[in-house]
Amino acid sequence: MSEKEKTATSETERFNELFSELEDCDEDEQRKKIIEMNDTVDEMDEEEFKSIFTKDLFNKMGKMIEEKKISMEIAILLLKHVGYCKVMKNIWIMHFKESLLKRRIEKMIADENEKKEEKNENLLVGLCECYLTLDCSFSNELLSICACCLLKVASKKEENKEAQKEVEMALLTLSYIDYFMKMQNELYLNRIKEIIKHHQEHHNLTLLACLSAWQFLINRLPNNSLEKVIVNELRLAREAARELERLVKQMDLKRREGKTNGKEMKEMVTLMRWLSTLNVYFANFTLKNKELVGLFRYIIQVFRASKDNFKEISVICISPLISAANNRAVKVDYLLKGDVVDALLEEIQQPTQNYRLTYECMVLSLHISIRLGAENNEKIGKAKRKATKRKIFEKMEEDGYEDSMVSLHEMTSYRSFMLRYNQPAKYLSDYFVFL
Repeated sequence: MSEKEKTATSETERFNELFSELEDCDEDEQRKKIIEMNDTVDEMDEEEFKSIFTKDLFNKMGKMIEEKKISMEIAILLLKHVGYCKVMKNIWIMHFKESLLKRRIEKMIADENEKKEEKNENLLVGLCECYLTLDCSFSNELLSICACCLLKVASKKEENKEAQKEVEMALLTLSYIDYFMKMQNELYLNRIKEIIKHHQEHHNLTLLACLSAWQFLINRLPNNSLEKVIVNELRLAREAARELERLVKQMDLKRREGKTNGKEMKEMVTLMRWLSTLNVYFANFTLKNKELVGLFRYIIQVFRASKDNFKEISVICISPLISAANNRAVKVDYLLKGDVVDALLEEIQQPTQNYRLTYECMVLSLHISIRLGAENNEKIGKAKRKATKRKIFEKMEEDGYEDSMVSLHEMTSYRSFMLRYNQPAKYLSDYFVFL
């Protein structure tokens, strides 16, 4: 058995041991054990996580609550942390929605919300956070209750660590409401606008909280009136570039050695979630916006900084750029001025190539070239297109990119690229000068 397998086994056994001891402890001891259980959850990989959090475990918890062996408040301490880890690790589990515990939580949310007096707001918030992070489908009625409840928490303006932690969890939970779950604007728009605007003025949100606020809003697209708010009022492109800069300053993307700690891992996940969120936005927006040039430049900075030591981040950088290149609302000029083509050519020229990254770069180059060659290309005149063609061709010839591209024919990724897009051209440069 490998060292990793031994560690995983010991964590699983430790979690199960602590869980089995919960019903025989008083409340103070239960809290201590759940802190230990949460620590083991932090160390679990996806396979181990799924093996532990089964329908059987959730049903056992539901039965323990019913028999008053543990309180719902105690159970929430564990469930909320499990939901947080599930979202941050991007793990998809289906067992909670099939469990009796889910039905109990749904009933408790509805009952607590209906109370006119003596409503336990902290309990309601915890129930909503567990429900939305652990489940994947919700009733419209409960979704409305949870959204209103969590937006209220997220609107807190205190800047102490405890308040920031509560705001971060509320916004992270809201960001997990997928785009296919429809919500009326009046349920959320004024609140989320206020949260983002306050952060723009006071910088009170954590990196993850700020991302989550934007993610929740962008997940409501497509919506023309909402898009005007995002672009013109909240200035997404400018703010996203600033947040990426704030995030990267706290990360060492050029670090070559050393194990990634918990804080660095959280920042890395936040950075990748920002890129994925921008990918969704670029795929759906319809308004032209010159501020995208600055955002493209910063995505390229992240791409260049991460490709040596954080290849997964560098590959993810290409996806939003592909979506942007496919979006007719993005002028090709924005991509050229945003240093996108220069970065592509630099990567293709590398003597030792990362096949996956090179493949993604070729896909992006194809989409840019098609946009450049379109007859009605965003009102770019014939003379300007020729000048762009000559500039790119001369750069490729001067720096020896032509030779680099010929060698790509030996790559499996290049052959699969040609097959996928059914392109007969011999040289990748043909895509860039296809006018």
